[in-house]
Amino acid sequence: MTSDDNARLIYGLMLIGLMVASLAARRLPLKQYAKMILAWIAIFAVAFAIMSFRPEMKMAWNRISGELTGAPRQTMQGDAIQLVRQDDGHFWMRAQLNGHQTDLMIDSGATTTAINSDTARGAMLTLDPVEESVELSTANGIVKARTASVEVVSIGELAIDDLDVVVSDGFGDTNVAGMNFLDLFDSWNVKGDVMTLKP
Repeated sequence: MTSDDNARLIYGLMLIGLMVASLAARRLPLKQYAKMILAWIAIFAVAFAIMSFRPEMKMAWNRISGELTGAPRQTMQGDAIQLVRQDDGHFWMRAQLNGHQTDLMIDSGATTTAINSDTARGAMLTLDPVEESVELSTANGIVKARTASVEVVSIGELAIDDLDVVVSDGFGDTNVAGMNFLDLFDSWNVKGDVMTLKP
């Protein structure tokens, strides 16, 4: 048992003692005592559940709010980013590329972060010369892309400088954060439906 658990137990016993003392002072019929005790037990049970399952409840709230707003379900836990798997089976992250808000799908199978042309225009990226374009193998076949660099990628309070990306019309509406993005973190892992990225 941790010191926090011990403190909660002591507070709980003190509250129960106060409750019993207040009930005894009222001298009510036994039935009313029983009802009041059950009501207090229910209140303590709810309070205990809220205290014990705060992280899970926060994740549930993020999931509900994400469904309502259409935003990727993500939170900052200290300096770590936590993402909740969405209904399509992927982890999505909401970020700002040079101040331009966009959603990126996390893909550890992609070598480089890939963004579509509309996002590149919104982020005001300067594309490298056409003669330096590269060919990429994607699920939709070979795609020609141009290289660029995002000056600042912001996720909450976290800022990443000079992220190399590839840009193409062939990426459709999807933006992908690849391994060159994930490698900027000290660690990243997936447990169940939660991905944690630690800088």
